[in-house]
Amino acid sequence: MTPSSTTTTPARFLLLGDSHAGPIGRAAKQAGIAFHGGPIGAGREFTAEFFDVRGADLVFRKPEADRYYRLFLDELGISGLGGLTVPLVSTLGFSAHFVATRENWQIYRARGAFPPGFLGSGQFDDVVRAMTRGALDFYRLAHELGLRVLAVMPPQRVPEHSDPEVFSAAQDTIREALLGIGTEIVDLRARCTDGTGFQRPELCEANDTIHGNLAFGRMILADLLARGL
Repeated sequence: MTPSSTTTTPARFLLLGDSHAGPIGRAAKQAGIAFHGGPIGAGREFTAEFFDVRGADLVFRKPEADRYYRLFLDELGISGLGGLTVPLVSTLGFSAHFVATRENWQIYRARGAFPPGFLGSGQFDDVVRAMTRGALDFYRLAHELGLRVLAVMPPQRVPEHSDPEVFSAAQDTIREALLGIGTEIVDLRARCTDGTGFQRPELCEANDTIHGNLAFGRMILADLLARGL
C-alpha cells in the first residue's frame, strides 16, 4: 500500500480510508485535483477500537496506518487532526461486507431466515453500531474537533462470504448513525446500481469482488466537487 497524495498545489481535502479510498485518490490525481491522503489499511482494521485520542489528535494503533497518517499530516503542515483546515473525506467504517460476514449472523436466523422485521429492528442497529463502534468514535472525534467530514458509502458489491441482506441493512444503519453525528454522506447508490440493486458492471474493478473502479472513483470525485471541495 502506498500513499495517494498530490503535492503540487494546496490540498482541497484530506483523504483517509481503507482500500475503497483508492479509486477516489486515483480519480483526483487524474483530474489534477490537489489532495493529501489515501488508503491507510484494510477495512476490517477500522471497525472496533483502532485509535487512541491524544489531545486534539489521534494515534492509530496499527503502526503502518499511523505512519501513513503522520506522513499526510506532515504534507499538510500540521501536527494533528485538530489543525486540519480542509474537509476530511473518509471511507472508514463503511466496509459493510465485513460486518455482513455470514457466520456473524447465523445465530439470528431461524430455519435459514431472519425473523420478520429483524433487519430493520433496534436490535439489529445495536449490533451493527457495536461492531463499528471504533469508526463511529472516529467520526465523533472529527466533529468534536470542528472538522467538515464527508463519509463515502461503499461500492454495492457483496462477496460470497457476506450476506447481501445484512450488507444492505448494515450500511443503512451506519449511514444513519453518521448522519446523527453530523457527517455528510456521499451516497451514490441510486446512480451506481442496476436493476439488481448491485454495482453496475462498468463501475466494478475487474477480477475483484469488492471494489469499485476508476470510473466509480470519478463519480465520487464529481460529487465531492459539487459539494464545494
